[in-house]
Amino acid sequence: MAMLGTNYIEVGAIILFGIGFMILLLNNNLIKKIIGMNIMDTSIFLLFITIGNIDGKEAPIIVGGKMSAAGYINPIPSALMLTGIVVAVSVTACMLALTIKYHAYYGTIELDEIKAIRGENDE
Repeated sequence: MAMLGTNYIEVGAIILFGIGFMILLLNNNLIKKIIGMNIMDTSIFLLFITIGNIDGKEAPIIVGGKMSAAGYINPIPSALMLTGIVVAVSVTACMLALTIKYHAYYGTIELDEIKAIRGENDE
């Protein structure tokens, strides 16, 4: 079992996720919620890329001589994280577009004010 002291990046990713989750949970401003979700996305990418790296092995890019497959890391986690980054950017763009529409319609991006305008009660 690895010592906690040697897993600085993993611990940092978990702390970042917690910060992003708290921002998402505690703020009523839609822009701040989007920022919190992006912090959570980034922490997940950091965690999985860190876990996918293996000391002593190289990226699967052949330069010069060939070596056996055992000398390279698995490229699938990195490829999945690239796909995740594209999805995160697309979701962020969609959320920002919806926030612009909310602001144009309600005149605010605060969820409390939007609920008050719509006449919804916190029950």
